[in-house]
Amino acid sequence: MIGQRPQAKTWIAGMLLVLALAGCGLLPDVKDETAGWSAEKLYSNAHDAMLEGNYTRAIKLFETLESRYPYGRYAQQAILEGAFSNWRASEQAAATAACDRFIRTYPNHPNVDYAYFLKGLVYFREDQGILGYVYELDLAERDPKQMRESFSAFKDLVQRFPDSRYADDAKQRMRYLTNAIGMYEVNVARYYYNRGAYVAAANRAQAALVNTPQTASNEPALDILVKSYEKLGLNQLADDSRQILVKTFPDSAYVKGTPPKQWWKFW
Repeated sequence: MIGQRPQAKTWIAGMLLVLALAGCGLLPDVKDETAGWSAEKLYSNAHDAMLEGNYTRAIKLFETLESRYPYGRYAQQAILEGAFSNWRASEQAAATAACDRFIRTYPNHPNVDYAYFLKGLVYFREDQGILGYVYELDLAERDPKQMRESFSAFKDLVQRFPDSRYADDAKQRMRYLTNAIGMYEVNVARYYYNRGAYVAAANRAQAALVNTPQTASNEPALDILVKSYEKLGLNQLADDSRQILVKTFPDSAYVKGTPPKQWWKFW
């Protein structure tokens, strides 16, 4: 430690010199390359950066454009493309905030449907839809909030703009999300069942049946419902649920007594 003291003194002296020069205005200013740029030039450079995948630069330029030229078509486009850039840069909060700001500020804009669609995409995680939840160890503590947020955004788009060019894509994603949410409920129901919490298991299985009807999740949900009622000694409810399972899925592996080890493949 004693041998390091001269180095420490040198470092401190250097910092004091920097502070002194800064106070005297002798240090060179960091030049802003965008100084004097028009809205068109800012947008053009930001747009090019976005297309090149340089989202960090694109975001910075779009923000500069919005702050300097808050009105006009370039500012409007900057919000949308800034939202897209933030999404691709995994800045979810900034992306959704920009979508919401555009929707709130320009509700009658011809591209507002895209803002709804992009908001749905920001929350949409295909890799987390089914299998992403299957392998979670603490399923009972998780809630597929983002899937529901994504579904809500796509639903708003379809309801408000049924003729939008994004409507068909949104509908397909809504169907996927409905299946994913149903499978999540089934997975949590199975989690509770395997731990002997049969009332909770039955409740989550019912949630899958009620909230996501006519989806692949209904088959394993009914099986869990039957088994949970049997464990609880509710034989009449178990028989009723079994009859629904047989009628709805007559070829089900659960009906035949050979349940699949990987039930999620039935999605």
